[in-house]
Amino acid sequence: MLFVLSPAKSLDVESPVPALPTSDPPFVEYAAELMAVLRTLSPQQVAALMDLSDALAALNVARYQTWQPEHTAANSRPAIFTFNGDVYEGLDVRSLTPDDVQWLQTHVAILSGLYGVLRPLDRMQPYRLEMGTRLATAHGRTLYEFWGARIAQWLDERAAQDDGVVVNLASEEYFKAVDRRALRARVVQCVFEERRGAGYKIISFAAKRARGAMTRWAAQQRVQRVEDLQGFDADGYRFAPEVSDADRWVFRREARGG
Repeated sequence: MLFVLSPAKSLDVESPVPALPTSDPPFVEYAAELMAVLRTLSPQQVAALMDLSDALAALNVARYQTWQPEHTAANSRPAIFTFNGDVYEGLDVRSLTPDDVQWLQTHVAILSGLYGVLRPLDRMQPYRLEMGTRLATAHGRTLYEFWGARIAQWLDERAAQDDGVVVNLASEEYFKAVDRRALRARVVQCVFEERRGAGYKIISFAAKRARGAMTRWAAQQRVQRVEDLQGFDADGYRFAPEVSDADRWVFRREARGG
């Protein structure tokens, strides 16, 4: 099975990276095409397009100018050690073994506005380009139109090497980039809820951490069948069959403090 994650806005570009074999992103040529468009934008235009502060806009304009199609040890880092948001805190890749990380490399795909798809050990250069950004290109007015069916086709090829199942742990914004009409693989969506009052709700930051925690659990367990994911029990979550259906699995836990 293939686990699909969202990227993170926050990046770690300073921490040392373990000595592991790395790989090249599969769609570098398309990333270069997007970068050529981004380089035409002023800091003010980037700030307006992405709703960024002046400082963040200036930082990313500088990143666009230094971005190179060749990804080397000098200008890039493995994606799994660079993204630094809630999902990746739940994943906690630095505490995994090298064998765990190699398992992730063959079972995880990170969706990306700039790169389309990144495997965990694919090298990436720092950037900011969320999938929902309305960046006009020769392919259309949005990144969804730019990527078209390419991401779905890539996911299909990778999933077909295993059991043909895609486990959707990405946000709605990012999984929308997967053309479901072109995707032949079975998609299982995992949803994480927490008790609030008399019922259960999706709490954004907790659900993001749970997506990372499930990916970590799958790597450590060397999960082979998608049904095995129903045994996920990290951080107090339990599978709730009574509110799940065939391809939408709900995991619930009691309320946490904070």
